[in-house]
Amino acid sequence: MNGILCIDKPQGFTSFDVIGKLRGILHMRRLGHAGTLDPMATGVLPVFVGCATKACGILPDDRKAYTAQFQLGMVTDTQDSTGTVLQTHPTGQHTAADVVQILENMTGETEQIPPMYSAVQVNGKRLYELAREGKTVERKARRVRIDALTLRTFDGVQGTLEIRCGSGTYVRTVIHDMGQALGCGAVMTGLRRTVSNGFGLDMCRTLEEVQQLAAENAVETAVIPTETAFACLPAVHLDAEQTRLYRNGVRLGLSQVGYTGAERCAVFGTAGFLGTAVPAEGKLRMERNFFGGD
Repeated sequence: MNGILCIDKPQGFTSFDVIGKLRGILHMRRLGHAGTLDPMATGVLPVFVGCATKACGILPDDRKAYTAQFQLGMVTDTQDSTGTVLQTHPTGQHTAADVVQILENMTGETEQIPPMYSAVQVNGKRLYELAREGKTVERKARRVRIDALTLRTFDGVQGTLEIRCGSGTYVRTVIHDMGQALGCGAVMTGLRRTVSNGFGLDMCRTLEEVQQLAAENAVETAVIPTETAFACLPAVHLDAEQTRLYRNGVRLGLSQVGYTGAERCAVFGTAGFLGTAVPAEGKLRMERNFFGGD
């Protein structure tokens, strides 16, 4: 079985917990996921099955979308409501217009310092491991992209944000930074991912649903074809002879296959998706193949 299972991750599970659960359900070891979600978060977690795991590091669509709840007047060591409270501040003096003004200044390409409680590695060790040891280390700011921040509800203390961003953006840090800009602190109190790498909640199954499908020997009905992850790329379609040559590692001429683009593309043979390729020196150079089930 090869392809993508989109899971609606339940609260309290780590992303790796989901992988572990699915390994037991599917009796497969070769599984991977795109876009780690914190235990408190729910929502879209694309899980790659079989040879589709080779897609994890080359996904072309890095867009994410979230609905997040927040509370003003507090700062914690985890930047969310599960952490230890470090500071408290009076609330009630800010209006929705104040929050919106801050959010407008936070969109676009920006620098973000990852939180100590995160999976980012420093000197070979994950930050959350250092944080659990009571250590705080200097973290380098990372370039992230925030496409939109929309305030949906706000009562003076608590509110709801809708966030559209690129890969690697920490939503709780967005909320923490918003609180710092308001001068009263803020923590994330809830998070649901609604879009990840081109996959939405409408494409997701719960773990219970996958378990039931497995009992009915029907899991494959929930598996999304691997090429769906590359739908945003231009497509190159090969004829039978070109397909044979490509599968044997021959670099086909761009003019031969009718490709005039300068970006990587998704390659399809007579039997379906073959993989991704990039134009190089007038030829189509294979980037990653997904044929043969290897």
